[in-house]
Amino acid sequence: MSMTMTQKILAFHANKESVVPGKLIMADLDLVLGNDITAPVAINEFAKFGVQEVFDKSKIALVPDHFTPNKDIKAAMQCKQMRLFAAEQEIEHYFEIGQMGIEHALLPEQGLVNAGDLIIGADSHTCTYGALGAFSTGVGSTDMAGGMATGKAWFKVPAALKFNLRGSLQPWVSGKDVILHIIGMIGVDGALYKSMEFCGEGVASLSIDDRFTICNMAIEAGAKNGIFGVDEVALTYLREHCQRTPVIYEADADARYEKTYDIDLSVIRPTVSFPHLPENTRTIDEVGEIKIDQVVIGSCTNGRISDLRIAAKLLNGKKVNPTVRTIVFPATQQIYLQAMEEGLLKIFVEAGAVVSTPTCGPCLGGHMGILAEGERAVATTNRNFVGRMGHPGSEVYLASPAVAAASALSGMIANPELVEVN
Repeated sequence: MSMTMTQKILAFHANKESVVPGKLIMADLDLVLGNDITAPVAINEFAKFGVQEVFDKSKIALVPDHFTPNKDIKAAMQCKQMRLFAAEQEIEHYFEIGQMGIEHALLPEQGLVNAGDLIIGADSHTCTYGALGAFSTGVGSTDMAGGMATGKAWFKVPAALKFNLRGSLQPWVSGKDVILHIIGMIGVDGALYKSMEFCGEGVASLSIDDRFTICNMAIEAGAKNGIFGVDEVALTYLREHCQRTPVIYEADADARYEKTYDIDLSVIRPTVSFPHLPENTRTIDEVGEIKIDQVVIGSCTNGRISDLRIAAKLLNGKKVNPTVRTIVFPATQQIYLQAMEEGLLKIFVEAGAVVSTPTCGPCLGGHMGILAEGERAVATTNRNFVGRMGHPGSEVYLASPAVAAASALSGMIANPELVEVN
């Protein structure tokens, strides 16, 4: 029976020759992930299973990244619970301050994600790892607890949507613009519990960071997962980070998709998602005059070194608008160090921005960049729901690092194409 990439990965991990959409399966897990919000709940549930040890100490990752460095006593207690559990269970992949990063940038960087893996994480943006040809999806804390105890999880096999990409992106256009364009086209429920599978000759022109960003936001279209085929770009990344041999699955030529979308990358413009849904998109040419108070560059969506390079290129030798608080969050310690060695941090500081420790921080309205009533932010994050970054009366505009940096200079949502680069 013909299958998509996602269906083949699920079939293998369920020890079945084939699976069909809608079928319930029990599948083996290659990695179970939790953070400082979700893992404490899972740890409490794990205790109720009556098992003494996790299924595999090397296949669990715990990353305190949302409210760390600890923002208050409650956050400190949550992280302490994770720390004690990791020590008690001898979890191999526990990333505390100093080694940590934002989980969805950190795990691939640390070589914990491989092509063909099946990964669950108690965080909705776990779908990021599809950029490397893995099936990865977000689950609840109870499922995480079950995964830690048994190494297995239930899945309903998703139907699939095919996104056929052709052409290549114009300057100052990135993977963030691609996924915002797609979400604007199909809506926040356009891929509800479906697999978004990206293919076509245009894929070769996308960097691995573009692909991480696109898969990261698949959940914002309601998708179960996003996934790219494994090509030389993905293999190069895996060779640099992962010691395991990649397991490559390709969709059958006659694989069934509920719908196919043809996307011409060359016509995509810098795109901005207006409040209060990611589907509320406009091209930069349609934005108008929107004054802003804050810019956030970072997060699991756009905090990688290529994102920081783009922002620095626009900010180099310039000053951010004095009315705009500009906050830069490198996604991991390694990215922070690399940005320092390349002189990017110097550019940000001299431009009048502040560089923060790797943390989810303001993305979820956690800390280190909360908005007050009536304030507006341009952010390279992934969600702009009501109150997402602070006060319910604030507004978040989602954009690429290029648009965010241009906007920091302007004090209004701005077109990076109009910024003179030194």
